[in-house]
Amino acid sequence: MKGHGESDALVVSMKSSKEGRQLPDEEMEKRGATEGIPPQDNTLRIQDRESVQQVLERVRQAARRDRKLRFTSLYHLVYPIDSLRLAFSQLKKNAAPGIDGETWKDYRQNLEANLQDLSERLKRQAYRAKPVKRQYIPKADGRRRPLGITTLEDKIVQKATANVMNAIYEVDFHANSYGFRPGRKPHDALDDLYVKVYKRKVSWVLDADIRSFFDMVDHDWMMKFCEHRIADTRLLRLLKKWLNAGVMEEGKVRHPDLGTPQGGVISPLLANIYLH
Repeated sequence: MKGHGESDALVVSMKSSKEGRQLPDEEMEKRGATEGIPPQDNTLRIQDRESVQQVLERVRQAARRDRKLRFTSLYHLVYPIDSLRLAFSQLKKNAAPGIDGETWKDYRQNLEANLQDLSERLKRQAYRAKPVKRQYIPKADGRRRPLGITTLEDKIVQKATANVMNAIYEVDFHANSYGFRPGRKPHDALDDLYVKVYKRKVSWVLDADIRSFFDMVDHDWMMKFCEHRIADTRLLRLLKKWLNAGVMEEGKVRHPDLGTPQGGVISPLLANIYLH
C-alpha cells in the first residue's frame, strides 16, 4: 500500500491456522451456527472470523492514519477459501437465484469443492462474472423498480470483496450517512434526525431523491472514484467485471454503459463510494 509517494506503508500478510490453511481478510460479524453445518466446522468458522478481524483491523488503521493512502495489495485477501466460505455464510439463504438457477442450498451440498474451484479461478484470474437476471418489483406510485439478481457464485465473491473494501471506506464515509452501511439501521438515522431537529435551531428540512440512481451510475466515474483509495489493478479489474457483466431480460443480454444492479451484493457499497 502506497501513499504520498511512500513505498510499503503497510504490509498486510495472511495468517495461517494450525492446519496450514490461509486465513482471509474480511470484516465479519460473529454469528451463530450456520444451518446444516456440523458443530466442529462452525467452531473453525468463528476462529477464522477472529483472525479476519485482526488482519482487517490493520487495513482499517492504515486507512484511518492516512486518508489519501492508496492500497496496492488487496486482491489476495478476497480469494482464500476461508474468505469465500465466510462470505457464503453471510448471504441470505432464501434469496432468489440468478440466471443459472443455483440456490444457497444447492451450492452448500458440495460446498468445499465448490469453494476450492472458485478460489483457484479467482487466484489465476480466470473467474468470469455472469449477467444479472432482471426482475421488477412494484412501487407505491404504480411504477416498477428494476432489480438485478446475481448468480450465487457472484454473490459470494462480491460479498468477500465488499468485506475487504468496507475496512477502508467505513473510515472515509461521513458519520451522518446511514444507507446500506454495516452496523447502521434506519432507526439510527431517525434518532440522529430527532436530535438535530429538536436540539438545534432548524428552519428547513429538505427531502430529496436521486431519480433512478442505480440505473444511471457512470462506469468510468465509478472506477475513477474507487481509484482514489484502491491501486490494486486486480481488484479494480474485478469491479469492472461486475459493472460490465450485462443484464439478462427475456432471454437477451444487454451491456449498458451506465448503472450498477440494484439488488447486487456489491452495488450498495459502490453506490456509497460514488455518492461520497
